[in-house]
Amino acid sequence: MRLLETVARHEYGAPAKQLARETGLALPTTYHLLRTLVHEGYLHRDKGLFFLGEATERLSSSGAQQKRRTTVVEALAHWRDTLGAPVYYAVYREGEIEVLCVSDTPGNPAVEEWADFRETGHAHAIGQCLLSQLDEEARRDHLARYPVRPVTPYTVRDAHSLLRRLDRIRRMEPVIERQEYALGTVCAAIPITVGTTAATIALSLPVHQADRLLPAVHRLQEEMGRLLGSLTLSISI
Repeated sequence: MRLLETVARHEYGAPAKQLARETGLALPTTYHLLRTLVHEGYLHRDKGLFFLGEATERLSSSGAQQKRRTTVVEALAHWRDTLGAPVYYAVYREGEIEVLCVSDTPGNPAVEEWADFRETGHAHAIGQCLLSQLDEEARRDHLARYPVRPVTPYTVRDAHSLLRRLDRIRRMEPVIERQEYALGTVCAAIPITVGTTAATIALSLPVHQADRLLPAVHRLQEEMGRLLGSLTLSISI
């Protein structure tokens, strides 16, 4: 790693002897490490000078992605503790609903995924929020692949009713769902923009705490407004 860092400081490359001197490594050790790093693609050699290779670019990209993931996890944990409720981050990507991150505690557990979230988007606030951000063709395509079906007695009954409901949701308006996916649970999902990808931050509460749902949603919107200015939610986490 010290050798890689030293090479990185030389935009126009550096010879082995200079790298050995700057890292404090013995020259034979330096040559051995340089050969290994070139073989693995972390460095490349040109006219006796060593430069960073493509593998270090992938490593850097992975590091940046990991940093974004950590930022998202920390933000969700902050909102979870502020609201006293589990918080979810989900996106609609390549025709599928993906719950990418969930932050909960033993005292405030997340909703158990007893029916596949991808197949039951019509029944939960996360799915409804994501579908509401799609155009009509994309919505119909999703429902053709994942037909509306009863999940609980409160689930929307058919695709026509669901599409009408989605049409009535105003842009950037929170989506509220009460016991449509899981009996005893109420949920809310807030749409967010991640490039051209539909995404959402959601929370859930036990039904006996339903009176907390709207105040919690408003608080979450305020918290998101403060943090999203400096927070990049990665769709690839």
